[in-house]
Amino acid sequence: MRAMYYEAFEQMPDIRVVPDPTPTENGVVVKVEASGLCRSDWHGWMGHDPDIRLPHVPGHELAGVISATGRGVMRYKVGDRVTVPFVSGCGRCGECRSGNQQVCEAQFQPGFTHWGSFAEYVAIDFADQNLVHLPDSVDFATAASLGCRFATSFRAVTDQARVRGGEWVAVHGCGGVGLSAIMIAAALGANPIAIDISEEKLAFARTLGAVAAVNARDTEDVAGAVREITKGGAHVSIDALGSPVTCFNSIKNLRRRGRHVQVGLMLADHSTPQIPMAQVIGHELEIYGSHGMQAWRYDAMLSMMAAGKLDPKRLIGREISLDEAVPALVAMDRATDLGISVITRF
Repeated sequence: MRAMYYEAFEQMPDIRVVPDPTPTENGVVVKVEASGLCRSDWHGWMGHDPDIRLPHVPGHELAGVISATGRGVMRYKVGDRVTVPFVSGCGRCGECRSGNQQVCEAQFQPGFTHWGSFAEYVAIDFADQNLVHLPDSVDFATAASLGCRFATSFRAVTDQARVRGGEWVAVHGCGGVGLSAIMIAAALGANPIAIDISEEKLAFARTLGAVAAVNARDTEDVAGAVREITKGGAHVSIDALGSPVTCFNSIKNLRRRGRHVQVGLMLADHSTPQIPMAQVIGHELEIYGSHGMQAWRYDAMLSMMAAGKLDPKRLIGREISLDEAVPALVAMDRATDLGISVITRF
């Protein structure tokens, strides 16, 4: 099969022919029809993820058709249209048994712990526990875009932040994660505030449901601007980018007993951000992480899509080829694209 492949971190990947995968006893092989290009893939290529073992094939947001199954797979068959969360659970540990596969102790992550979906085929372990049947109404490109950014945002907004109608929700960073969070929060009846340094992204965020916008490049005190808009601070604030500045501002702009959710990855030099701990204590703030979403929670998200309340297809910026994904991946830290790039030609 053709796949994007690299043998060293920060070395330009290339497209080469590598052996086709085979399914484990409890796994499947998926013919990849679409795979999203995500900043997490860039972090992996930079060497920020300790799970990656070289040589490596990246890619973790995927959708496609099952082409082979292991003997132990019971719920899926060849020809099924499927997608999968980027964090998959083993199905046996205590976290999986409690329904929290997203923090499985022995988690399987295509594109990180194993070779991923920037390829014609990808092997997925623990299929019965982790695959998601795709309705015919959801095209592959849209389904691929759900796997990390949209699904992670869905769980961050609905489960971790527990957003309710009428609440103010500040979203720091209007990339794929942030724009998804804005759409989801608006669908729940909340009042999202978009914060970014790009006027183009802020304008797009308004079309997705943001009721206010703050340009962080032009605003000296971002947290103060949010407190002024909300008359006291956001009930919920989400760092959708992952930087010391956005993390600090996200906590700082909360009202008393507000909830901060960290979705953007904090890796390498950004792994120990400054936190206004006196405010956390004195105002009884809640701080949560959000790491993917369980396969069993996809039903709620897909139901909202079917009802027309969520339209993640609007977040897709362009469809590209596997060859075009190489320069796109290495330039992700400088990318200014408005929407998500999805590989649909292999």
